[in-house]
Amino acid sequence: MTDFLSSALGEFHQNSLLELIAVVLAIAYLLLAVRQHIACWYAAFISTAIFLYVFWQVNLYMESGLQVYYLGMAVYGWWAWQGGRSKGKPGLTINTWSLRQHLIVIGIVVVATFVSGTLLSGTEQRLGYLDSFTTWGAVVATFMVTRKVLENWLYWIVIDSASLYLYFDRELYFTMILFLVYLVIIFFGFQSWLREYRLEAQEDANLTIKR
Repeated sequence: MTDFLSSALGEFHQNSLLELIAVVLAIAYLLLAVRQHIACWYAAFISTAIFLYVFWQVNLYMESGLQVYYLGMAVYGWWAWQGGRSKGKPGLTINTWSLRQHLIVIGIVVVATFVSGTLLSGTEQRLGYLDSFTTWGAVVATFMVTRKVLENWLYWIVIDSASLYLYFDRELYFTMILFLVYLVIIFFGFQSWLREYRLEAQEDANLTIKR
């Protein structure tokens, strides 16, 4: 415990102030996403830009590349959630994917993880396969968030749980704490989105009956 506190304090004096700012913004992003507030994408963009720098400094190359993707997805997510609001149309609503769609994307993640993990095995990076898995899984799950796919929360449970060991190994303790907080918020996020999805489905069913 003493070693953990000493390492955490030492890290804070190096680059953890930036990491801490990114963590706070990342938590703000997820809380806003649970509420489906479009401002979540602003917090995501700034937080991601900071994490891009932090991860590159500790040789997490796949995670660094992932942050570039996140930057693009923050812009796309804002655009997708904005939808037709400016034209008076309803925004994007919560939806689900079929079993076939899930099997396809999971298969893609497995193959991509094997390929990139094998390539990273020739570098100085440790845990290349784990880094690859969390990266490719996050690519899929982030896209699911931008499209408001309900199951994204279930994907994040697996991805964030695996990420905990990765960040512990790199002594990114604030980021590790962030992902522990994420796991708690994810539970409530899934419940919130599921509740709204069922309400919307019930409303659609009632409209169909009236017609």
